[in-house]
Amino acid sequence: MALTEKPVGMPARGECRPQTAEPIEPAEMAEPPVPVEPVLPSVVEPAPPSVVEPAPSPVVEPAPSLVVEPLLRPVAESVLPPVAVAPPAPLVASRGARLLAVLALAPVLRLAVLRYAVPPGVATRTGCDACGAPIGLASPWPALSPAARCGRCRTRVGPPPGTVELAVAAALGVLVLIGTPAVVLAATAWWLGWAIPLVFVDAAVHRLPDRLTWPAAAGTWLLLGTAALAGAGSEPWLRATGAGIALALFFATTTLLLGRRGFGLGDAKLALGAGALLGWYGWVVPVAGLVIALMLSGLVGIVLLITRRVGWRSDLPFGPFLALATLATLLLI
Repeated sequence: MALTEKPVGMPARGECRPQTAEPIEPAEMAEPPVPVEPVLPSVVEPAPPSVVEPAPSPVVEPAPSLVVEPLLRPVAESVLPPVAVAPPAPLVASRGARLLAVLALAPVLRLAVLRYAVPPGVATRTGCDACGAPIGLASPWPALSPAARCGRCRTRVGPPPGTVELAVAAALGVLVLIGTPAVVLAATAWWLGWAIPLVFVDAAVHRLPDRLTWPAAAGTWLLLGTAALAGAGSEPWLRATGAGIALALFFATTTLLLGRRGFGLGDAKLALGAGALLGWYGWVVPVAGLVIALMLSGLVGIVLLITRRVGWRSDLPFGPFLALATLATLLLI
């Protein structure tokens, strides 16, 4: 068997040839680490507080009111019954007090008119002119009632029915409306208590009796003096005294200068109290009251002339106009 040559460099069969490792190049050295600067904690400034504006409230439009058409209004009124609203308790009490005052004062004032509304030369009236039945506060009904009838013969006596009661109610209404201090209000009430019968007597017989005019003036002056002592001071009281005397002198002067064409002395005495009441509020107030009284008498005189109720030479009683003008001035100031 022929031997074959083995190639050079080839290991024999079954022979291990050691392998030579290739030289390993050393790895490149890593770059040196970069120094890291420490991170400082940042100071966070607090944010300014935000102002929250309130949201605008929604505008709620009122619901349109129900309008009842003119054609449906009668039907609605017939279906819905009226609701009765009771007046407040103080209002009811004040109305009751006024009614009691009217019922208490009216017979006394009617009796005063009946007594002094007599023709010249007659002192007073004591009973019915038709039958002579006595009339007084002992038996006031029905002669001194609003019916103004004699209880025996049913003849009308004194002022017309209901007129005195209406005058008392009007005077009480004025006292409620003027709203003056209590003592001044008492002076006004005193003067009105005498002025009401004086108005009816003057309208009936053109007389202003001294038994009614002097107490009215004296009581008013004294009560105003009490009001001055109560705190109002002496100035308004002195002014009231001067105004009353000045107004009375004006009426008395016209009587002395003009005689029957001027005002009567009764008007001068009535003006004492009226001037004092108005003068309490100032010097201009009595002048305004006098002007209002003259205007009222002039207007009424013109109406009576047009209707031929009076003639050019007729005399008009001035007492009612002076009393009405005093009330009107007290309401206007």
